[in-house]
This record gives sequence, structure tokens and C-alpha cells, in this order.
Amino acid sequence: MSLLESLSRFSLLRFAVIGALGVPVDAGVLWLATHVAGLDPYSGRMISWLCAASFTWIGNRYFTFRERRARGIAGAAREWLRFLAANAVGGLVNVGLYSTLVRFAPPPLNDLYVALVVGVLAGLGFNFTLSRLMVFKTPTPPI
Repeated sequence: MSLLESLSRFSLLRFAVIGALGVPVDAGVLWLATHVAGLDPYSGRMISWLCAASFTWIGNRYFTFRERRARGIAGAAREWLRFLAANAVGGLVNVGLYSTLVRFAPPPLNDLYVALVVGVLAGLGFNFTLSRLMVFKTPTPPI
């Protein structure tokens, strides 16, 4: 069994791989928005997040949850909006836990990079769970 076949058996790992592939999309769009389009870092970040979240939605739609994805244009649009909402909430979990650890936790948990990893893992778990339960449901026939 190849590495790709082995990986394809574990949906959480597939979800994490797609998320990791979204990081360069996020960073690249942020760079373009701030250096080429001349946007401020906050506006640029909103655009880059939306692009990265859309990229990861497509990846998860066809790689992680392909058998559970919505059918039809209207179903896909609703699925995309649910994915954006789930990832926004997961992002709040990520940043909130990071901030709490940096501010209140004892060493080594208050280290910026330890807190970052803990926040990312919590956000990943939260996003995966919401995506599995609320975004990528059993497909319904197109309208």
C-alpha cells in the first residue's frame, strides 16, 4: 500500500494535509494584497483568509469528504458558507487558546511557539469536527 493510499484512509490526516497546503495560499495572497494591491495588513488578511479557506474547502470537498460533499450548485454554495463559518469559529478557538496560554499559563506553555502549536492543534480538531458534523453531511440530491 502506497503512502498516499495509507493517508487516504485517515480523514483527520487528510484534513490536516489540506490545511497545510492552504498556508502558502494564505501567505501568497496576503503578500499580493499588501505588496501588489497596496492594501493595509488587516484588509489583506481578510482577503487572504477567505482565499485560503475557499482553497481548503475545495480540497476537503474532493479529498477528505468526497463521498459526503453536497451536490448541485445551491448545495455547494451552502456547504461553502458553512465551511467558512466553521473555520471562523475554529480560528477563534485557535487564537483564543494561544492568547490565554501566552498570558496566563506557566512555562513552557506560555512560550509563543508552544502556545501556537497548541492553538493550531485545538483549532484543527475543532474545524475537523465541525466540518465532519455540520459542513460535509450526507449528500442530498441537487435541487
